Amino acid sequence: MPPTLASKPRLNPLRYVLTCVLLLLSTLATAQPRTVEMTLGGRSTPVDFFAPTANGTIPIRGAVIIAHGFTRDRHTMTGHAVALAHEGYWVIVPDLPYTMDSRDNARALRDLIAALRQGAAGPVLDRIVLIGYSAGGLSTLLAANAPGVIGYVGLDPFDRPSHVGLDAAKVLATPAYLLRGPSAFCNAYSIAEPWVSALPHLVKDQRLPEASHCDFESDTDWICEAACGSVDPRRQAAVRQFILAAVKDLSARPQVARATGQVQQVTGQPQQQP
Repeated sequence: MPPTLASKPRLNPLRYVLTCVLLLLSTLATAQPRTVEMTLGGRSTPVDFFAPTANGTIPIRGAVIIAHGFTRDRHTMTGHAVALAHEGYWVIVPDLPYTMDSRDNARALRDLIAALRQGAAGPVLDRIVLIGYSAGGLSTLLAANAPGVIGYVGLDPFDRPSHVGLDAAKVLATPAYLLRGPSAFCNAYSIAEPWVSALPHLVKDQRLPEASHCDFESDTDWICEAACGSVDPRRQAAVRQFILAAVKDLSARPQVARATGQVQQVTGQPQQQP
């Protein structure tokens, strides 16, 4: 007997609701970070942990710490964190505990790196890429020679008039990427440009024409746009593409050893430019 409309299985309302709830919880589990209060640099601060969400199709590739800009918070880096987690990385995004002092924030980042190497995320993470935006680019640079760090990515980074970042750039032992916007008020008129010639292991320095300082955040807000210019989806996509490519390259490079101020290959083939 051919099936009729009356012979179709009836929808179970309870089962339907439970299925929807489970799908929602699954989505939230992959999209939402685990937030932990940690003591970093002598202060308590929230830290978001994004676990890899590649559904088992991509192996866990390592870890990334992302540092936000001046007077901003970890939520302005969430979009980048989710994208990296989807590519198979553990991503850790702290609220930097100090507003004005980049050296103290660097100390906080070194505490976070040490905690990750001791299993704070669950697994031991000892191959870590640092990404820093604006003033966070300075703090991450100051922390980038810490054990366990394998690379540095600066997003329209900032330096102090004392050029403390330039001094750190000269002795950075890890490979580095820079993505910079045009000279403008919010990047202190390209104050970090001298880093380009100072970084011993600079892989790539790229300018993003016509970018505003806010194009490097994800997600940004009206406060940043009011102070530093409007965003453009195409420029934001270019920033995201740069980040993913840089982290992929840095994570694939061999570990380096730091001894008596020198950088030595531990394993693998000599580094090559991408």
